[in-house]
Amino acid sequence: MKISRYFSQFFHNSQSSGIVLLVCVFISLLLANSSLGTLFQSLLDTELGNESLHLKYPVSIWINDGLMAIFFLLVGLEIKRELVEGELSNLKNASLPIFAAIGGMVIPAVIYMFFTQNTEYSNGWGIPMATDIAFSLAIISMLGNKVPAAVKIFLTALAIVDDLGAILVIALFYSEKLETSYLFISLGIFILLLLLNFFKVKKHIFYIIPGIFLWYFMHHSGIHATIAGVLLAFTIPCNTSETEISPLEKLEEKLHLPVNFLIMPIFALANTNISFHKGMVDHLASPFSLGIILGLFAGKVMGINLFSFIAIKLNISQLPDKSTWTHLIGAGLLAGIGFTMSIFIAVICFKDPIIQDEAKFAILIASIVSGFAGYSLLNALAKRKRNS
Repeated sequence: MKISRYFSQFFHNSQSSGIVLLVCVFISLLLANSSLGTLFQSLLDTELGNESLHLKYPVSIWINDGLMAIFFLLVGLEIKRELVEGELSNLKNASLPIFAAIGGMVIPAVIYMFFTQNTEYSNGWGIPMATDIAFSLAIISMLGNKVPAAVKIFLTALAIVDDLGAILVIALFYSEKLETSYLFISLGIFILLLLLNFFKVKKHIFYIIPGIFLWYFMHHSGIHATIAGVLLAFTIPCNTSETEISPLEKLEEKLHLPVNFLIMPIFALANTNISFHKGMVDHLASPFSLGIILGLFAGKVMGINLFSFIAIKLNISQLPDKSTWTHLIGAGLLAGIGFTMSIFIAVICFKDPIIQDEAKFAILIASIVSGFAGYSLLNALAKRKRNS
């Protein structure tokens, strides 16, 4: 199995930044529930940008739609490289994360609908479908070499497909209005980027500038803007040479540190500011909260492993290199960290601030339990193998 040194570097940096990320989560929760909570929220709500260009947004939007597009760009670059010459270049390996992600979206949605059918909450079925790439990768990265690299690649690919699926769900079911003219312009820019790749243009600037316009028009189309980062990544030239460094590899190297130690921590600070209030704990037993918690914690791992089992039994896919079904269960649990994308969908679904807070709290609980369970299982498995 060929694992690029850039992929190894990505997870090495993520392992270090994972602690920083978790500290930022704690600080954000602390701020949101202190006397500084109002001031912190006001900062996130402060609008920046140019009104005439239709680019005046709150700081929180710039973080979630702007900075995170760069994170998606880096992850997209990693996935492309593995598709070209790494673990995912094998069809059986590449197909497994796709089947797993589909199962990880379908089963949680079914569980949620089971609990909330014929209630005012039934429209929120998309909430437990999402996997938070940043946090799930941070947790698995903190395990270091205790987890096979192929399992990390599997979770990365799964999370990308999962979040792209969630973005598609938002676009089709939760977007108030899609601007088709902006979508067609975005398509035109993407085709231009593909042509640049076809004609072997190697300078990053010729991709970055159209990429910025791609983000702009994607954002105004009603589709979540972060998908522009993934689309741009898949147009950056790559090669299979071990001696010549490709434009894709050069861009990866430039993005590792800022993404891991600046963008992800800022993202955590901005999105974990959940205000706790009386009655939130009692509401965890409601059908609404149970649908979210069980959808993320149980539905994710069930769906991912069920669909993976079917794909492997049908000889369409195979287990990641040096992995076992226990590794996939651990990865499935980590995929239950829905967090920011789940919160994003919850805010879109429900306009009532009280319902939003209840959804956020349920998502937080499910994400903490899933992250702890996944980390503990994979860590225990590594210890057992080491002692055997």
